[in-house]
Amino acid sequence: MNTIKYILLLTLIFNLFSCKVVSEKKASYAELSIAQGGQWEKGKYINRTSFKNTNYLRLPDSHTDHSYFIRYEGPGWESDKVAYRLYLDWRNAIDIFGKKTDQIVLEGVGQDGFDSYHEMQDWGMDILKVGNSLGLGSFGRYDGNEVHHFKTVDSTLVSITNETGFSAVDIDYFGWTTNGVVTDLSARLSIKPGSRITRVDLDRSHTFEGLCTGIVKHNVDFISTHDNQKDWGYIATYGKQSLVPDQLGMVLFYKMDQVEIVKEGLNDHLVVFKKDTKKVSYYFAAFWEQELGGITSKEDFVKHIDKQLDKLLNQDFL
Repeated sequence: MNTIKYILLLTLIFNLFSCKVVSEKKASYAELSIAQGGQWEKGKYINRTSFKNTNYLRLPDSHTDHSYFIRYEGPGWESDKVAYRLYLDWRNAIDIFGKKTDQIVLEGVGQDGFDSYHEMQDWGMDILKVGNSLGLGSFGRYDGNEVHHFKTVDSTLVSITNETGFSAVDIDYFGWTTNGVVTDLSARLSIKPGSRITRVDLDRSHTFEGLCTGIVKHNVDFISTHDNQKDWGYIATYGKQSLVPDQLGMVLFYKMDQVEIVKEGLNDHLVVFKKDTKKVSYYFAAFWEQELGGITSKEDFVKHIDKQLDKLLNQDFL
């Protein structure tokens, strides 16, 4: 009898340990999900029967905002901490899905009603009002007066990658035209397990003035560090700026030698890159107070992003 009890005890300990390992396993995920079973009519995809994930898509020429063809309107990527999406149309802005869980959630977002994620779900919700801005960390062209998004593009290709250690969305824009400037632009948006941070890598077919990124302006606290004697800087915002509404922090890290100017735009806090820098890399992240163990004060937010900046300054890429 003692032997049986001993075996049962060992089994219980093993199972508890195994469950702990599973629960602590971190993951990342990216996806692009398109409608099936319907048809296009006047820029809308109607009578769909389901959504299906795909690892590659050439965006249909008829696609625009609110076409109801792509689940939650574009590709999404996430870690166990936060999720993001990019509006894959002329807006080309990046939005945030705040998560109240450490589980992968994107596979279920928008499946039970196209925009159900605008209301609080068990997993969280869409928390950023983007409007006419770049959202958090998307890219456009600043001409000195306004930011141009992606209203004129010949074609757009998207591919999805999920590997051990990272997930990524790759987008190739061909014939992006702004104020007479025509270029091809490749963008990679990638995320690692256990991190809130998205890395953005941009590569343009030729150089031009005004390539930019930024953070939407919501009249909350603005924080920045811009020291020409250092390799990296950041801009950030913190305050009651989520759609809940509650506390949300957003940060964008940039490499000093790639940046022409940091300035206020109409809808965004802007980082404008130098004309002659063909390839550009930067990072962004969102910090929602309702995350598991979420940051709930400006002071803690600044401490955290300063630690991330120190890593970059010590060439520890995020």
